[in-house]
Amino acid sequence: MTGPFRTLHHICIVVRDIDRATAWYESIGIGPWQPYPPLAEYTSLEVSNPEAFAAMTYRYVTLDNVQLQLCQPPELDCPQRRFLDERGEGVFHIGFEHPWETASAEGEAVGLGVLMRGRRPNGTGFVYFDTLEQTGVVLMTRQTAPTPSTTQGNVPKEPPPAR
Repeated sequence: MTGPFRTLHHICIVVRDIDRATAWYESIGIGPWQPYPPLAEYTSLEVSNPEAFAAMTYRYVTLDNVQLQLCQPPELDCPQRRFLDERGEGVFHIGFEHPWETASAEGEAVGLGVLMRGRRPNGTGFVYFDTLEQTGVVLMTRQTAPTPSTTQGNVPKEPPPAR
């Protein structure tokens, strides 16, 4: 089987209070949590509410086999806020590593609509697919490593954190 959903990268949990959630996870040995880089780094952005996207708070922890993320959405309309208000805290999306350039087309080829997408100038980025009603979770892809043409061969040793 081929397609954009073959390499698991992270699981993102939407929470009401990111400080409380971080403290709880650290109390059971899951941590340390790191702040996600500024979302303003996404210069090519297709989201329903750019203000809400920019106001999102993320933290992540890289475990031995997968990354966990916490997301606290703002009190503004966005998919993460609607999920939290309608379903409560829980897994909002499952992230897979896949090249940004082909993710949208491959998802659309199997009937998935694009919910949102964004890209940084270095070529890293994300594509969220509209799968919540079919699966109870949003599936997304992300490209971690910068596109070689945008870094002139300077690929970082540690991939940037997931979104």
